[in-house]
Order: sequence, then structure tokens, then C-alpha cells
Amino acid sequence: MEEPAEEPKAEAANAISDLADKTLAELSEIFEKIKDGADSMAHSKEAEAVKSAFYKLLGKLKGENGEDVSINNPFEAVEQNFKAMYADYKKDRAEFNKQQEAQREENLVKKQGIIEELKALVDNQEDVSAQFPAFRELQNRWREAGPVPATAFRDLNDTYQFYVEKFYDMVKINRELRDLDFKKNLEAKEAFCAAAEKLAENENVVSAFNELQKLHEQWKEFGPVAKEFREDIWNRFKAATAVINKKYQAHFEGLKGQQEENLAKKAALCEKVEAIADKENIGSGEWNTLSKQIEEIQAEWRTIGYATKKDNQKIYDRFRSACDKFFTRKRDYYNSFKDNMNENLEKKLAIIEQAEELKASTEWKKATDQFIALQKQWKEIGAVPRKKSEQLWKRFRAACDEFFAARDKEAKPENDFYANLKAKKALVAEIEAYVCESAEADVEKMKDFAERWQAIGHVPFKAKDSINASYREAMQAKFPEFSSHRQTAAGGARVRAPKSPKDTLMEKYKALQQDITTYENNIGFFSASKNSEPLIKQMQQRIEEAKAELKELEAKIREEQAAEEGDE
Repeated sequence: MEEPAEEPKAEAANAISDLADKTLAELSEIFEKIKDGADSMAHSKEAEAVKSAFYKLLGKLKGENGEDVSINNPFEAVEQNFKAMYADYKKDRAEFNKQQEAQREENLVKKQGIIEELKALVDNQEDVSAQFPAFRELQNRWREAGPVPATAFRDLNDTYQFYVEKFYDMVKINRELRDLDFKKNLEAKEAFCAAAEKLAENENVVSAFNELQKLHEQWKEFGPVAKEFREDIWNRFKAATAVINKKYQAHFEGLKGQQEENLAKKAALCEKVEAIADKENIGSGEWNTLSKQIEEIQAEWRTIGYATKKDNQKIYDRFRSACDKFFTRKRDYYNSFKDNMNENLEKKLAIIEQAEELKASTEWKKATDQFIALQKQWKEIGAVPRKKSEQLWKRFRAACDEFFAARDKEAKPENDFYANLKAKKALVAEIEAYVCESAEADVEKMKDFAERWQAIGHVPFKAKDSINASYREAMQAKFPEFSSHRQTAAGGARVRAPKSPKDTLMEKYKALQQDITTYENNIGFFSASKNSEPLIKQMQQRIEEAKAELKELEAKIREEQAAEEGDE
């Protein structure tokens, strides 16, 4: 009894490839060509592969569109067109399968009739010269009858082979005629062996395996060979079969190993995206950087092949979920940032309105103090929408300038702003010329300079910022503790005792941290506008420089801490 070919343990490879790079329109066109082709029913695997690729891409595009597709679906037309084509194809396929099944049932009836005729031929004891042509005719009809339902194939074929072999073994036919038939069968089976041995050399193991199945079907349709050749010819065919089966199995084992490796690579990428998506306290300057990292990971994902079938969809869903989580957080962050800017806009508009109401006041001292308070509030308010920022500042500045210009113009002799400016410039020069002495003397001198500065009255408004900056720079250069210890009281100036070097370093450290926060907020603000790449790069460079300086300060703080502990 001849053995069947080994059953494959792995699934067949994808019928077609390179669908991942196609557009929805291209996939629709490919499906339409398959559907309208003369042999469309022979390409059902290709059709299903195109359908799967189409809906995967459609789902991806809907997710990236970021809009509610139930309200506005830009892909509705192409989706409906594809659905209609697939419905037609599915209907045709169902009809085709129905016809094929009916044909197989019809073939089954034919072959059952042939077996009954063969059985009668075997049982007939008439002269073989009359029986053998009828036997040949039955064999030809059997081959031409076509496939039968799979559930009936094995029993039907086994019954047929039983009566064929019984015919050769039990019917006393003419030895010469039987030997001639054995010879023809042997020649045919030797040709099958040669074909199988050639297939064993084929590099396309999937194609070779499929062709081998056809050879096995043809082998079963031929009768036996002489008894002395039966075992050898079958062993030769079986040996070629074993080589092809082994290569086929090894191919899919290798494919499985590659798919498991792909799964491990994709799991590692999922972990990277999940770590980014779960990151806490992301500054505005980091969102764009992290977005680029996500995009790079997505590009790497596309270079990796399929994972195992049972895990491929799961790992993709995990990756997609992590990406969606990150971009949802980013969108929510900038929506919140936009809301804050709108709140800041309202606050600055309120300050402008107060300034414009106040600019006509002639109560110079009271109004001056109010303007200074408004300017302080203005600085404390965060960013506003970029399109409004300069416009708001100009409007506020105009109200301030109008008031202070009028105030300076009407200044009385006892409140000579330009004389005050001259006095403050002279004091700055005196500070710059001061030669430091002992720590105690320097503290007293610093206090003296501060008190004298406070005693001088107002200066012209336009010169206020520059003269104040000159004063702070001069005091900071001579007295490093000045910025962290100065405090203005209602009755004058008093200065705290100088802090330790460690405290000074801590003050600088906190100031740098505040600078970094400001730079990051600026990046978030700039990113909302076009042509802002140079500004963003400048902010990012400042952030890197500040972070490097923070590390240096950390080392110095640790040194001072160690020194203080050593003194104890």
C-alpha cells in the first residue's frame, strides 16, 4: 500500500507580498483586477490578503486623522467602493464554491459507479482478452472523473486501489499482457521518481512541496509494477518525498524562528514607547523631542517583519496603544497650555485697561507707584498667544510712556528726575571704584550704598531700567551676596548678614532651574507658530548650557557641604 505525502506542519506562505506599501486606491485597483480576472476564483487567497491589507491601512489612517470619523470620514467613498466590490466577489465566490461542491458530488457518484464496474470485472471469470481493455477503460474514466469531496477521498481511493490490485493478483490474465502493463506502470513511476528527485533540488521549497502533492496523486492513479520492483520503486519515491518534506518543514521552522525574533524586537520597541508615554513631568520643550523619538521608533517598527500569527495582531495593538497614549497626552498638554495663554491674555488686557485709565492722572507720586505695581504684575503673568504678544506689549508700553513723559515734563524742582538720574549715575561710578576691604567693612559699605541709592528719588521713566541694571551689576560685582540679601523696607534699606558660600551656590542653582523652566515654556510657545525652528534651537541650546552649569553647581555644593561637615 502506498503511503501519502507528509502533511505540512506550518501554514502556507502569504499568497502575495509587498502590500504594506500600497495606498487605499492601489489596493482597491489590485482587488478589482483579481475580481474581474478570468480565473478570479483561483486567487481567493490573494483576494483575502488584499482585503486584510486594505482594512488594516484604513484603520491606521482613521486613527492618524485625529478627527471624529463618524462625523467627517474622508475615506468613506473609497471604503464604500471596496465594500461593494468585495460583496460582489464574495457572492461570486459562494456561487463558485457551490458549483464546485456539486461537481465533486457528481464526481463521487461517477467514481462509485466505476468501482462497482471494477468489482464486477474482478468477479467475472471470462477470458482476460475481453476483460483487460474494459479494465483500461475504467482506469482512464477514473482519472478523468475529477476530484471528489475531501471527506470521501481516502475511503474511495483505498477501495479503488484494492480492486485494482485484486484485478492484477486474482484474475488469471495473459502473463505477457500483464508484464507489459507492469512495465508501463514502472516506466511511469520511474518518471515520477525522477521528477520528485528534481523537485528536491528546487530552492523554492513551498512550490516544490505543492508539486510533490500532485505527483503523489498521479502515482496513486497508476497500477502496480512487478512484485520484484514494487518495494524498490516505492522506496525511491518515498526517499525523494522525505527530502522535500524535510526541507519544507525546516523552511517553516526557520520562518517561525524569524517570526519569534521579530516578536522580541517589536516587544522591545513597545517597551520604549510605553516608557516615553508614561514619563512624568514633561516640560514643553521635551514634547517635540519625544515626538521625534516616537517617530524614529515607528520607522524602525516598519522595518521588522511579521511576528507569529497568534501574536502579530496583539503586539501591533500594544504598540499602537502606547503611541496613541503619548500623542493624546501631548495634545491635552498643548490644549491646556493654550487655555493658560488665553487666561494670561485676559489678565494683561485688564492691566492695559487700568494703565490707560491711569495715564491721564496728575497725581504723580500715587500714579507712579500704581504704574510700577502694574509693571510688576505684567512681568509675573506668563506667555500669551504669540500673535497678540507684541500688540499687547506695545499698547501697555504706550500708556506707561504717555504717563511718565507727562510726569517728567511737569516735574517740580524738588523732584528733578534728571538730577536724580545724574546722582544715581554718580553713585554707580562710586560703587565701581570701591576697593573691597574686610568682610565686615564690605557689609557696612554695601549697606551704605544701598541706603544712599534708596534715598535718591525717581529718575525719568525711560532711563529707569538701564540705571537699575547698572546699579545691580555694580553691587553684584563688588558684593557677591548682594542679590541674595538685599531687602527693601518701607522706611529705607536694610541688608542681611552675608550667607555662606553654600547658600550662595544654592541660590544660583535655584535661579538656573527657574531659567530652564522659562526656556521650556518658551519652546512650547514657539512651537505653535511657523518658522520658529531657529528660536527653538536657541532655547534648546540655552537649556543644555544651563543643565551643564547645574551639574557644575551640584559638584561645588557637595564640596561646600563636605567642607562644612569637616569644620564641625
